[in-house]
Amino acid sequence: MKLPEFPRAVVTGGGSGLGRAICLALAERRGRVLVADVNLEGAEETARLVEAAGGRAVAMRVDVGEIADVEAMAESIRRAFGGVDLLVNNAGVAVAGEVGEVPLEDWHWILRINLMGVVHGCHVFAPIFKAQKSGFILNVASNAGIASLPEMAPYNVSKAAVIALSETLYSELGASGVAVSALCPTFFKTNLLSTMRSSDELQRKKAQAFFERSKITAEEVARIALEGLEAGEPIIIPQADGNLVHALKRLSPQLYLKLLRFGKRRGLTDKLA
Repeated sequence: MKLPEFPRAVVTGGGSGLGRAICLALAERRGRVLVADVNLEGAEETARLVEAAGGRAVAMRVDVGEIADVEAMAESIRRAFGGVDLLVNNAGVAVAGEVGEVPLEDWHWILRINLMGVVHGCHVFAPIFKAQKSGFILNVASNAGIASLPEMAPYNVSKAAVIALSETLYSELGASGVAVSALCPTFFKTNLLSTMRSSDELQRKKAQAFFERSKITAEEVARIALEGLEAGEPIIIPQADGNLVHALKRLSPQLYLKLLRFGKRRGLTDKLA
């Protein structure tokens, strides 16, 4: 199932990083994009880039953790472009640290954005797509929701929940002609670290090392994401290492978790970083 010609899309977290890359990928299709971001200046810059690339765009400040903002977002795209074909729930943040050491405030912060932000988007737009018997939902999760790496529990939990929500919607909305995919990349160059919360500087350094070593760009991830969505893939994993983790965990979950525990004991992630 292909996106319509000149697709009308809402992209949250569209002010930078992967969100901006998805907006520009849609601009190549002469798409009409509502660029939503809590940082209005970033959203406006993306909107200018979309227009320059041949698309149409409007920018809007949206806090996805506020249901009223998400409802207003749906009304705004209706007014701007007459309807909506695609929702990209991309807005997200990161928290690192061990359970018991991560402040509960950080748990609430990440779940409000990474999980409830996606829930709000699906809650508002799923009935719209179901009523029109067409539409696409791309929920940006992460391979972290599959891999369950240590010292990343808040991020892992938020992304695992997004995967579960997406899988549920895949069957719930599929009968109505609505496509739903969860995007699960591993590390790639993005600005996620700019807002990352961690009480351990080593965590930030390790994450930075993995991001910098990545060979895939946000633009490539965006292209793969849209192609996977159109191909009807419920889980889109752009990189080989992510597919390997997914396959190993499905093949033998117990062996996979024992390998993680072994790696934690030996400090292998610290050495790799």
